[in-house]
Amino acid sequence: MIARDIEPRLKSLAKQFPAIVLTGPRQSGKSTVCQKVFANLPYTSLESPDVRAFASEDPRGFLKQFPKGAILDEIQNSPPIASYLQEILDREPVPGRWILTGSHNLAVMKSTSQSLAGRAAVVHLLPLSRDEVAGFPQHPKTLNETLLMGAYPRILDKKLKPADWLAAYVASYLERDVRSITNVGDLTAFQRFVQLSAGRVAQLLNFSALAADCGVSQPTAKAWWSVLEASFIAFRLPSYHGNFSKRLIKMPKLHFYDTGLACWLLGIRDVAQLDVHPLRGAIFESWVVSEIIKQRFNRGEANGVYFFRDKAGLESDALVQGRKTMKIVEVKAGQTISSDWAANSQKITELFAKTKQAVSSVVVYGGNEKQERNAVTYLPWHEIQEYSWVD
Repeated sequence: MIARDIEPRLKSLAKQFPAIVLTGPRQSGKSTVCQKVFANLPYTSLESPDVRAFASEDPRGFLKQFPKGAILDEIQNSPPIASYLQEILDREPVPGRWILTGSHNLAVMKSTSQSLAGRAAVVHLLPLSRDEVAGFPQHPKTLNETLLMGAYPRILDKKLKPADWLAAYVASYLERDVRSITNVGDLTAFQRFVQLSAGRVAQLLNFSALAADCGVSQPTAKAWWSVLEASFIAFRLPSYHGNFSKRLIKMPKLHFYDTGLACWLLGIRDVAQLDVHPLRGAIFESWVVSEIIKQRFNRGEANGVYFFRDKAGLESDALVQGRKTMKIVEVKAGQTISSDWAANSQKITELFAKTKQAVSSVVVYGGNEKQERNAVTYLPWHEIQEYSWVD
């Protein structure tokens, strides 16, 4: 069992809050990490029909089983539990006794936001970071292998074929999770929507165009996108809204948390196919952004990542608000450094100079050698988690 980057944060929060709510996609390792970090607490899963029935029909009796707290897995399956747990937390606010996990962010937050407000810390666990992936004896060594395999723990732990596992994952997601989150009448149309979304990875999220291509209304496309966000499949990267230009693009970018899943949805099944695929660069960009977000989530920074684009075409793949500097990030899939890769970063740096905001420039690329050139850090892809995206 590898150590997860989020473990120190969970231990720290358990000393401060009586409850911790851990959300994230299915199979990201929530149950495993909770049982490891909080091995002193009993564990029960609300996925089991009999346990779920007990918790829903007799919440007080259910919670009474655990006088010193417990790990309650998949809490969204029994929404009333949060309200009854509030009584216990108010009566006995002992830190670190209750650990709640959930795979549907909207459902979990709806059931816990009011009842547990101020009583519970909310944490997100995404699929494995690059450093965590490298902790497995047989892990992908090349960039293409890394993008294709993705970062769900079970694939690496059980040495499974990514395509086979991801096919089952998508089927389970559509049949079970989607129906539990919202009333999607046509699952075939929804799966096409998910595939079309993957085809727009690292592009601007235009709901009108996405709806038209899928043959659904724009409100339906927005509702379905909310499902992808709620289940941690995909996310919106907001555009940066600075005060130095009125010509900034306001539309967000579309990214996937896991590139292995994005590749599967795009029909990419092997490294050779990925190597020549027209979206390889976009998939790599999405991988870089998700790796940055993973590190920040694991250290308690939920916001502060954007992209920059103005109407004249000046663009940066990511802006990361650090504690000391704003990091201007370019993503290049090539293996050989080119001097023009940082051209946009230099222009954006000049814009920020007018605001007296301290900035630094980073190019994450597909090569293997770290270099410093003209105040720009060229960071090889496999060292992305060794760089601090928080400071």
